Amino acid sequence: MIVALFTGITNMTAVTVTSPGGAIKLNVEVDSSGTPVYSLDYKGTPLITDSHLGIKTDETAFTDGFRIEGVDTVTVDRTWQPVWGEYATVRDHFKELAVRLTADNPDRNLTLRFRVFDDGLGFRYELPVQNGPNYLTVKDELTEFNYAGDHKLYCIPGDYDTDEYLWSETTFSDLPSALKSYGRHTEAQRVDGVTIQTPMLMKTADGVYVNMHEAALDGYPAMLLDVDPASYSMKSHLVPDRLGVSAYLQMPFNTPWRTLIISDDARDILASQLVLNLNEPCAIEDTSWIKPMKFMGVWWEMFTGNEKTWAYSDDYLAKPGVTDYTKLKPNGRHPANTENVKKYIDFAAKHGIDGVLIEGWNEGWEDWASYRKNRQFLFDRPYPDFDLPAIRDYAKEKGVRLIMHHETAANAADYELQLDRAFRFMKDNNYDAVKTGYVGAIIPRSEHHTSQWMVDHVRHVIERAAEYEIMVDSHEAPRPTGLCRTFPNWVAQESARGGEFESFGGNPPSHTCILPFTRLKGGPMDYTPGLFETKLSYYGEGKDSQAGTTLARQLALYLTMPSPMQMACDLPENYERFPDAFQFIKDVPVDWKDSRYLEAEPNRYITVARLDKNSDDWYVGAITDENARTAVIDLSFLPDGGKYEATIYEDAPDAHWKDNPQSYRIRTVQVKPGQKIRQPLAPGGGAAIRITKKN
Repeated sequence: MIVALFTGITNMTAVTVTSPGGAIKLNVEVDSSGTPVYSLDYKGTPLITDSHLGIKTDETAFTDGFRIEGVDTVTVDRTWQPVWGEYATVRDHFKELAVRLTADNPDRNLTLRFRVFDDGLGFRYELPVQNGPNYLTVKDELTEFNYAGDHKLYCIPGDYDTDEYLWSETTFSDLPSALKSYGRHTEAQRVDGVTIQTPMLMKTADGVYVNMHEAALDGYPAMLLDVDPASYSMKSHLVPDRLGVSAYLQMPFNTPWRTLIISDDARDILASQLVLNLNEPCAIEDTSWIKPMKFMGVWWEMFTGNEKTWAYSDDYLAKPGVTDYTKLKPNGRHPANTENVKKYIDFAAKHGIDGVLIEGWNEGWEDWASYRKNRQFLFDRPYPDFDLPAIRDYAKEKGVRLIMHHETAANAADYELQLDRAFRFMKDNNYDAVKTGYVGAIIPRSEHHTSQWMVDHVRHVIERAAEYEIMVDSHEAPRPTGLCRTFPNWVAQESARGGEFESFGGNPPSHTCILPFTRLKGGPMDYTPGLFETKLSYYGEGKDSQAGTTLARQLALYLTMPSPMQMACDLPENYERFPDAFQFIKDVPVDWKDSRYLEAEPNRYITVARLDKNSDDWYVGAITDENARTAVIDLSFLPDGGKYEATIYEDAPDAHWKDNPQSYRIRTVQVKPGQKIRQPLAPGGGAAIRITKKN
């Protein structure tokens, strides 16, 4: 339903619009210098005070000298059905305000489009064809977010190349000291000054939560936030190219949406679909080939202390000119070989795991700086010990799908040159999903991982993959902004500090209590849950690493970190040690009909219930930080008139993420609608529950 409230109103200097339910009030005006200004109230209290808007380019400035030429406002209330996700149906309900601005000296036109939802705000700049220059070189975006207090912030440092940080819980005033505690990542560029990344979360002194991010990032660089701790203000900071240019635009052009998810209930932040709603509908006509899946693979054994390697040979330095790998001596530590991969296929087939990922299967892994030295990744050239036709046929016989890995060592330009050949090779060999990677500094132009060039590159990869009916799980790519709605073959991304860091020293238990409030608001993450052996070594170097989790918590992550492409990350032998716990990973779905967030506090705890899209079974996941707590699970979501059985996978009484992580127990109880289960969670622990209706 779309209802026009008023259209074409002129001679206005200010306009106000409220959310459908009235809790959010937006005011937009032009000040005495002709600069557009907005402010925002939540439930009658100022949240964002007067904040300027504008875009600065080399050719002209869309910053001041404007007057309001006209205003259009409509109310929209509609629903849509995701191909996959947390909900089978999503409501898209907002009031839209389009403020058309014009200036005479020089002649410029700009539209500011705002959409006010009950759970937040999205706005963007729309640059129509101009009477003046229509090719613009963007130097800066002047979007401000001026807050009304010294609020609590949950954030990571500004960086042009990586999101793989632990999160700080700080305030505006304490932010500078918090950022100083971070080191610098290799081949990544931290931003000097007080700059943070989106998505980030804020909690005001009045208990209002605000997630800040962007939606529909396309043809434009990612946005960071420059913070002034003294005035509690933030300003957009666009990731530049190596020349310092943020973006090159051709009119007409719409920027990404700047998004604010707002509520005084933390559960609403987790449930919000605002970012997805601001993206365009699905661009793929036939989506029947897009199939959510669980997978395992040749991956974790290269991380965990057994001296395995992605590379086939150690002989490459002695023979830099040799490109025929049959003339290189194998190192004997290469797990992406025919025999080992068949073992994974057998295990997946036996336990109903949909797919197997294989890393290190192709030529080029011997030199991580391969494009600068001796080797190039080739995406249609298997190593000599990887009999691809035999593996392809074996997987097909067993009913297991294969997932290819395309690591590019950040040579995105070369990947584009190989892209069609690589995708044809995949389809010829029954691969319908690929994990892409961009580890290192972007080559050849010293671009950044979140610059306009890389945003365009990743969009190109996704579109070409869709044409070949290939699903994509991208790593080291620009952080997601809901484009998975438009291209649902983009089933997962990394773009944060994931589960692999459990072998690099560990992630604290609080880490997965903040990611759903921040990183996951842009789209699902390939976090790689399912870790059962939590005492690890780093790349075989003997460094002890303790994962920040209990075993039961790892099961709960399949609910609290939803993704349509979920990995069972551990080694098959570790699942064989705990077959009763592994049963939950085998059972838990990855696609949902409905979701109910029952409890939540950022960086502390999350409890969620989800309804399987393909059955009447409900699943519940609960996690906590380093502190033990008792989750209160209200079963009011269960339909009346039935009897239910709950299988509970929980921390044992003596469980502890550090001291006793593998202590768990499984029990079955009878439950009924409206009942409240008081579920103990160990420090760093969790619980996972399957609820089935009894006949």
